Amino acid sequence: MPSRGKSINLFLMDGTPNGRIKCTLANWTGVAYKIPRTDLDKCKDRNDLSQGGVYFLFGSSDETGENAVYIGQAGVRKNGEGILSRLQEHKKNPDKDYWTEAVVFTTSNNSFGPTEISYLENRFCTMAMETKRYLVKNGNEPTPGNITEEKESELEEFIDYAKLVMGTLGHKIFEKLTESKSQSEVSDTFNSDELILHLKRKIRKSGITVEARGKQTPEGFVVLSGSYIDTTDSDSLPSVVKDIRQKAEIDENGILQEDVLLSSPSYAAAFAIGGSANGLTEWKTEDGKTLKEIE
Repeated sequence: MPSRGKSINLFLMDGTPNGRIKCTLANWTGVAYKIPRTDLDKCKDRNDLSQGGVYFLFGSSDETGENAVYIGQAGVRKNGEGILSRLQEHKKNPDKDYWTEAVVFTTSNNSFGPTEISYLENRFCTMAMETKRYLVKNGNEPTPGNITEEKESELEEFIDYAKLVMGTLGHKIFEKLTESKSQSEVSDTFNSDELILHLKRKIRKSGITVEARGKQTPEGFVVLSGSYIDTTDSDSLPSVVKDIRQKAEIDENGILQEDVLLSSPSYAAAFAIGGSANGLTEWKTEDGKTLKEIE
């Protein structure tokens, strides 16, 4: 069954796409804000930001340059301050000077208590670590707290909407590089980003036979975990691909331990081979048809 469309309301609070954004959905009690670090002081009049909620601090790692995130929670304090006050504290903290914008989730009816906030923080943190899109800078994994099965169902529905909103706001922190589907699902809704492609080539210099698997996605081309690659870099290897290979999890036997996203089929082939390659002819179906022939 095809998925249904969703209508998301984005309000540009400052009239520009680079300023503050408020996000709501029909039939959802949640409210999300995307706030540049430099615009925190503009939010002092937002009553819903004095409530409790969960927040994300997005930036990049000083050590590796990769996308980084810190996920936290803020409850309502005795002085009436909540999320915004917590964000302002982080802004003054020299240990968290990497972040450039915050994304906040709260509710329109102030219905989040400590139990709900703890559960959401734990789930968001776990999901972010599973997808491996961002370096999660939380020191300790948050505790989920104790909730009833009814409350869990309600909060999981909130999370489903939050995932949509987060992607819409430009952060794919909860989206896996590839989604596993059953054979019947693939047959019923076939398209090119569900087709597994193969690359097999013997490298003369090393004598290694590369055997990689990959697939196209709306973001580019993903080399799949379990692929056997040549770890020796040739002079023809593009520098951007070399950097990605250095950061990827590859064991001592040349087996890729994670899915890796490249911007094109050719870069994906170069990632596997260790040198320049034409991805349109290197990547093939099981019956030998090239990606070029498919397209």
